[in-house]
Amino acid sequence: MRSAVPRFEGENPTPSLGLRDWTRSCGTPVVVDLCAGSGAIALAVKDEVPSAEVHGVELSELAFAWAIRNRDDLGLDVDLRLGDATLAFPELEAGVDVVVSNPPYIPVGSIPNDPEVRDHDPEVALYGGSLDGLRIPLAVAARAAALLRPGGFFVMEHADAQGESLTSALRMTGVWQDVRDHADLNGRPRAVTAVRAR
Repeated sequence: MRSAVPRFEGENPTPSLGLRDWTRSCGTPVVVDLCAGSGAIALAVKDEVPSAEVHGVELSELAFAWAIRNRDDLGLDVDLRLGDATLAFPELEAGVDVVVSNPPYIPVGSIPNDPEVRDHDPEVALYGGSLDGLRIPLAVAARAAALLRPGGFFVMEHADAQGESLTSALRMTGVWQDVRDHADLNGRPRAVTAVRAR
């Protein structure tokens, strides 16, 4: 068993979504990675923006162990915690500048097409907890809304078939503005960005 493996088309989509520039514009931003997995995004943010205060949380003990190992190998100062992303970091509520997330989002009952995913990635890293795969992503988005300051930035990866339903669900909450869907390197909609309403 292993943690999920980043893939080319989904690997750290944040630079192309303007996260790097947005984070740098904050001076000393507070960044949270919900569902941090092996730490790839949290560690990339800290590496790109050394002034950032970066926090990450992961539910899988295996993935968390890899995140700790990766952080220590890279010598980066990132606060990593083992726990539930939907309850994480109560001490940071309404004070975070950026929340990133690559949550489990595959619909329950679906079988991933990619054999590397299907045969090796742990289920906890894959399945979104409902038939449409959005139960966990929407719960993570709700936690992001609680963590972000007004005007804070949110980016989350999703399955290519979920873009319309996810963006619609986020708009309906009334807590997000400027909700947009973005394509990956293969032209498929794979990440949503939004700004916490003021």
